[in-house]
Amino acid sequence: MQALIMAAQLITGISILVILHELGHFWAARAFGIKVEKFYLFFDAWGKKLFSIKIGETEYGIGWLPLGGYVKIAGMIDESMDTEQMAKPAESWEFRSKPAWQRLVVMIGGVVMNIITGIIIFSAIKFSYGEENLVNKSLTHGIAPSELARSYGFRTGDQLVAVNGKDIIYFKDAINSEILLGKSAPSFTVKRNGIDTTIVFPNNYLDQLTKSTRGTLFIPRMEVYVKKVMPTTPAQDAGLQPNDHIIMVDSMPTICFDEFQPILKKKAGQSALLTVLRGVDTLKLNTQVSKDSTIGFYPFDMTWAVDTTKYTLVQAIPAGFNEAYQTIYNQIAGWGKIFNGDIAVNKAVQGPIGIAKFYGATWDWLNFWLMTALISLGLAFMNILPIPALDGGHVVLLIIEMITGKPISTKAMERIQTVGMVILLSLMVFIFGNDIISLFIK
Repeated sequence: MQALIMAAQLITGISILVILHELGHFWAARAFGIKVEKFYLFFDAWGKKLFSIKIGETEYGIGWLPLGGYVKIAGMIDESMDTEQMAKPAESWEFRSKPAWQRLVVMIGGVVMNIITGIIIFSAIKFSYGEENLVNKSLTHGIAPSELARSYGFRTGDQLVAVNGKDIIYFKDAINSEILLGKSAPSFTVKRNGIDTTIVFPNNYLDQLTKSTRGTLFIPRMEVYVKKVMPTTPAQDAGLQPNDHIIMVDSMPTICFDEFQPILKKKAGQSALLTVLRGVDTLKLNTQVSKDSTIGFYPFDMTWAVDTTKYTLVQAIPAGFNEAYQTIYNQIAGWGKIFNGDIAVNKAVQGPIGIAKFYGATWDWLNFWLMTALISLGLAFMNILPIPALDGGHVVLLIIEMITGKPISTKAMERIQTVGMVILLSLMVFIFGNDIISLFIK
């Protein structure tokens, strides 16, 4: 069921973004009087499709191959490689008969739509949910470092003080992309047993981080409070309720969640006795621990302080724009690190399986829209790369034409498109293969 929920979220999110991306091309083409022959979600490879309907001069449909979508613009060299049409004299309603600047607008229409989509979603999230930031000083139990962070010198219970000489006000300030993707390795100041200690990352920290199984450096340590009990789970059967404070499993104290989890792991498939504080009462609740070492509740820490910022609609729009700008900046910085060899490309690039995991095994609308916004901006960045067959490849050729004043020949365009398709297919094989390998190799 969890896999189905992840797959459903991925397909829904990608479908929305593909339709909007292709709408960008479609609207721009129609604005300049260019005929659009097809508008498809997914590919109707070898002429096979799940559904189609013709409205006016355009055929709308859903293909069987869920690898994106496309619009077939008349008189354009694209993945359809319709050489028969290109051999005929150009018609006034064809892409190739329009001025270069109009064709350029058509080609960037999809990327612009993806950027606008990201800004709108981020703005809507800011307006609807506001912004919550965990106050670093409220983390009285410090952090729980990953194995990688331990190798750098972090210890359980360390309290974060500063990073690169700047005080850490909110926990997110310690792990944001600006820090991790900076020009130099981060330097942290932590308080341990009342004494400040400096921890400097090694130069290859990014490569090590992308290769680590946990994929993060540290998490805040939380006391074991129950935020929500999942239905039809051992936690519900045992009688756990929201705001219950679990302080012991059998005879073992569990001050923080990073102590609670290893105990459950040892009790997998067995029963356990929970000692729970509920108001002024202390309760003993018997529960069954599942084979995957869970009992079925969402944890939180009632002692944490969270600053909440509410946005009006007028405030949410620039906040959403800034979020989108930072996301694209991080994409550029991240790819810069890949090209410099600081990050292994097979660890940094995610395919459908990897992306589905980020959506999560439960349908949370806030997380769904947040992930969809991030993917939308990621698609915008990837599509504008100067690779033949992508929008960015077409843009480069059009800019060359505008500078030289001479259009590139149809034969050359066909060859460039073929090279681009080979590159894209190779990338797809690499990404899908990397996804499949990651399922079996930790």
